[in-house]
Amino acid sequence: MTEAVSSGWISSAGRYIEEFEAGWAAYCGRRHGIAVSNGTTALHAAVAALALEPGDEVIVPTFTIVSCITALLAVGAVPVLVDSDPELWTMDVGQVESLVTERTRAIMPVHIYGHPVDMDPVLELAGRRGLRMIEDAAEAHGAAYRSSDMTWRRCGSFGEMSTFSFYANKLVTTGEGGMVVTDDDALAERLRSLRNLGFNADRRFHHAELGFNYRLTNLQAALGVAQLERVDEIVARKREVAALYTAGLADIDGLTLPVEAPWARSVFWMYGLVVDAATGLDAAAFAERLLERGVDTRPFFLGMHEQPALHELGLFRDESYPVAERLARQGLYLPSGLALTDEQVGRVCEAVGEALA
Repeated sequence: MTEAVSSGWISSAGRYIEEFEAGWAAYCGRRHGIAVSNGTTALHAAVAALALEPGDEVIVPTFTIVSCITALLAVGAVPVLVDSDPELWTMDVGQVESLVTERTRAIMPVHIYGHPVDMDPVLELAGRRGLRMIEDAAEAHGAAYRSSDMTWRRCGSFGEMSTFSFYANKLVTTGEGGMVVTDDDALAERLRSLRNLGFNADRRFHHAELGFNYRLTNLQAALGVAQLERVDEIVARKREVAALYTAGLADIDGLTLPVEAPWARSVFWMYGLVVDAATGLDAAAFAERLLERGVDTRPFFLGMHEQPALHELGLFRDESYPVAERLARQGLYLPSGLALTDEQVGRVCEAVGEALA
């Protein structure tokens, strides 16, 4: 970052942007990286690049961040929700095909809390039905998926485009920031234009279509380049913390801990757990007990079908997704930052046991 400041390139041009884009794309096994201002704008740019028509449907999990929905609504697309897998908390891929209609144009699988979606069934369905795919890998930096051919692929390598967030709580962060990665030359060119007000290389102030100001700065990219150099170390530490939590919580009754499917390599972006309703506690009450013991927590996502702002738009009012509803009411995640020490993990586990005693 000091070098970026010294060079005078502190805004949306400079060598660190290109280095970060190329480095992250290569890490994900992609040809192109297009850096943008945050993960939400990455989703919006990716959806806009598909040139969907108003009324086109996109299948997306209800248990996700609202950015997935706002990106679709911004282009006039219709989000079609799918419930969560009860064990993995990602989208239930077995439900997806039943939601496909003649208006379905794309699927947006979202890797949740560091664990990959089961991608083989989604890829097979998309190929068979001619559907596009935007993979939301914002929470899955460095996570990997083993396909049926036994080949391991990093999250961020699936579908037409994959999106990332580099927000402060992500494994690799630029404070605020995001990226779209793709193998498609035409999509990459369109994404670069869209993030920069619709400018094009031939005639800068001539706009064939309207774009956005979604640029990342060279300063932010410099921070990303530095962290990309140690991403393997970061991923390893996240997995170490998760292993410590699992060992420390395994004998405590009343909890469901995160699992790792045999075909997945999770990065445990957040270490979540679900408190059993039989304990008489929901996540909010459990969080209060932990806070009394000096442990701060965060709630799970609230399903998109339960969002008042979306109800006001006439969306999802009469829809119910039982697994996502249970996760939202009973789930929370524990301190998961990279600065967490082994001793602190132990103290958190003790507090969890006390809170459930």
